[in-house]
Amino acid sequence: MAVILRRLLRIGRLPGALRAELEPEGILFFDEYVPVTRRFHGAVPGLRSSGSIASYVGALVLTEERVLGTLSSVPKLAGRTIDLRWDDPQAGAVKAELSTTGLTLDVDVAEIDEHWSGELSLHYKTDIPGDVIDRLPRTSLAFDAPPEFVFRAVGVAYHP
Repeated sequence: MAVILRRLLRIGRLPGALRAELEPEGILFFDEYVPVTRRFHGAVPGLRSSGSIASYVGALVLTEERVLGTLSSVPKLAGRTIDLRWDDPQAGAVKAELSTTGLTLDVDVAEIDEHWSGELSLHYKTDIPGDVIDRLPRTSLAFDAPPEFVFRAVGVAYHP
């Protein structure tokens, strides 16, 4: 029932303006309403967890130029969890892996803020064809993320 409701309300759909921005880049893979599993254990301001799991929905797009993943919890609003060009420097607290089973983002939250502890992961569960994976410039990525990335993912209000 939850999946039908999300589709009906268009939660997990890529906003039209963003899709229009991506189309000229040569879309290799596009999927909306992708189930995303969030796992977190650790401590950040406003939350201490010994292990929580939550389900979200998002979109995943691979183009000739970049990888883009969004996470949605309300209609017509999609926060970016990854928006990385293939040729960007590959360093940072967030490690990403693309495979035929989807996209996984893993974060050691202490790398984002030394006062925090724990691990955060997001798994976009979608079948990416093997020939698409073979065409990608890389399947392992890394990038830095601001503190609000963690707060949004774990569902805590961010107050800078």
